[in-house]
Amino acid sequence: MKNYTITVNGKSYDVSVEEKGGSASAPVAAAPAPAAPKAAAPASNGTQGSLRIEAGAQGKVFKIAAAPGTKVKPGDPVVVLEVMKMETPVVAPKAGTVASIECKEGDAVDTGDLLATMNED
Repeated sequence: MKNYTITVNGKSYDVSVEEKGGSASAPVAAAPAPAAPKAAAPASNGTQGSLRIEAGAQGKVFKIAAAPGTKVKPGDPVVVLEVMKMETPVVAPKAGTVASIECKEGDAVDTGDLLATMNED
């Protein structure tokens, strides 16, 4: 019995192949391999705000535009993501103060991942 990991359309499968008389038979079992664990978010500075600023799309953190303690107006960029080779600002939804940044430049993020928090003024 030989074990292999096969990737089909981006999905990994662990398969076992039994050898009989010098030729391999069809795969005995094909089960999806467990998903790779997601990297943990960086530790918060301990001061999270009441408003969550989340990624609107999957991408990579290109730049942190506002540090904790920065006063922002609605529409001011807080984090800039690289989405499909384009810089996409993630903006403050309301006027307030950035309380925490929950990512760092270069991080891969999924839709809905927490990027920052802020408190409303």
